[in-house]
Amino acid sequence: MAKRSQARRNPHQYDDMDDGGFKVSKGRSKSSRKHRRDDGNIVEMKGRSQQLETAYSPQRSSQPLIAQTPSQQRYIDAIKTHNLTFGTGPAGTGKSYCAGALAAEALESGRIERIILTRPAVEAGEQLGFLPGALDEKFSVYIDAFRDILNERLGAGTVDYCLRHGRIVAAPLAFMRGKTFNNRTFVVLDEAQNTSPSQMKMFLTRIGEDCKVVINGDIEQSDIRGCNGLADAIGKLNGVNSVYVHRFEREDIVRSGLVRDIIDRYELS
Repeated sequence: MAKRSQARRNPHQYDDMDDGGFKVSKGRSKSSRKHRRDDGNIVEMKGRSQQLETAYSPQRSSQPLIAQTPSQQRYIDAIKTHNLTFGTGPAGTGKSYCAGALAAEALESGRIERIILTRPAVEAGEQLGFLPGALDEKFSVYIDAFRDILNERLGAGTVDYCLRHGRIVAAPLAFMRGKTFNNRTFVVLDEAQNTSPSQMKMFLTRIGEDCKVVINGDIEQSDIRGCNGLADAIGKLNGVNSVYVHRFEREDIVRSGLVRDIIDRYELS
């Protein structure tokens, strides 16, 4: 039995060489050699796992909202000092961003207790058909732009918490009937050019005491036929106390110079 034990050699056993080095014994198996060749193709990913997990997490902005144009500054001041503010003008002027950022700042500071985000569920020139999921999941495709703004100003974790606990509410305009926007509430109606006059009247009559309401839209990009509620409301309410109508112009576009050129070709030619 002793001889048999000595005859068995570890395939990974090393033999002494005269120069003090080592050589691998010839008894090593082919599978072992193959395993050693394959090791060169292994890439260690653990060191970058944290980076990969956070690569697409939105970065929260620690800076207060700063106007990029004089017109934006007037719009921001109007929202702060009026109960109802209309923001109209071409795309890319910061109407929605300024309103969302101010709402986030007010919620974070404790000046308000709830943000309500709403818009008419109207597609831009196409029918999306049936959308799967619960109501909030169906409507999320319409409100994603505001969620990006809130994530940037508050952080994604805070936004998720506020959505779960009713501090941030996103709902279609049709679900506003019967509600009252009480004090310490910041309400934003976006894409208001797609409301009908009756829808706009219903929304405006929800406003309670000391409620902050911002209504945004581009009258020139309405996706409904006939008179839209935004133009109708501005014509009826212009000059009413605590109501401010702010009009952005082409020169106020901050999204990109290309957007200004595109609007010129579509609207001025």
